[in-house]
Amino acid sequence: MRPSSDTPRHWISWAMVSPLALVMAIFLILPIAMIVTVSFWQATEWSIVPAFDFENYQFLFSSAVTYKVFLNTFKYAAITWVCTLGIGFTVAYFLAFHVRSLAWQIALFLLCTIPFWTSNIIRMISWIPFLGRNGIANSVLISWGVIDEPLDWLLFSDFSVILAFVHLYTLFMVVPIFNTMMRIDRSLIEAARDAGANGAQILWHVIVPLTKPGIMIGTIFVLTLVMGDFITVRFMSGSQSANVGRLISNDIALLQYPSAAATAVVLLITVLLVIGILLRFVDIRKEL
Repeated sequence: MRPSSDTPRHWISWAMVSPLALVMAIFLILPIAMIVTVSFWQATEWSIVPAFDFENYQFLFSSAVTYKVFLNTFKYAAITWVCTLGIGFTVAYFLAFHVRSLAWQIALFLLCTIPFWTSNIIRMISWIPFLGRNGIANSVLISWGVIDEPLDWLLFSDFSVILAFVHLYTLFMVVPIFNTMMRIDRSLIEAARDAGANGAQILWHVIVPLTKPGIMIGTIFVLTLVMGDFITVRFMSGSQSANVGRLISNDIALLQYPSAAATAVVLLITVLLVIGILLRFVDIRKEL
């Protein structure tokens, strides 16, 4: 049944968008509002007092540990982003421009998703026997004569944390970049080649600029996932390192919910600022 001509168009628009707006309000806006509210409460040894106070934020910003943990979080995010971008761009480029058959493209792309058939924790823990002091990596290096004694920094270190992050989140960089590359008009590449451009020039001046929206989407995925992760840092660092997610987890374990909520609010604002800065460079609406 078509609406009558007397019905205002804006009311029809509001009626169509209201179910989705209601879902967003209940499952996104309301939980965030509750976290922000709890972040201003006070916590004692026995109870939580719903009183408006800036004590949690004052303690958070006056602690040297906070800045060290945030710096560590940015370090993990930056290094992981560089590694996943390099691997993700290479894999996507190979699938999009070197695999001619669509069937093979789909098959190889699905092959990249095989690790996601198992739990993140299982994939992460699987590195422990490989990187351990008596693990496969050290045994192979010693048998080849590369090293004389096992390397201790392979496991329970920043190296193992970043390795696990790259293993877990590279696919989030591959997918959007591959999707963007598949949309590139191949006639543009042919035109650049006819104009005398070599492979490197075509890559840098044609493919990379046209792939920027996909790179930006992958960057947002990887940065937000790494900055909010805590279980990977806990297991792969052997509890010797920490990030903001681990800080929040520790507060929750100690029943310090207001402090955890305040840290979560600061982390959320930080992530939103990073995303806002990234979106000023590339318009990703073309990919959405």
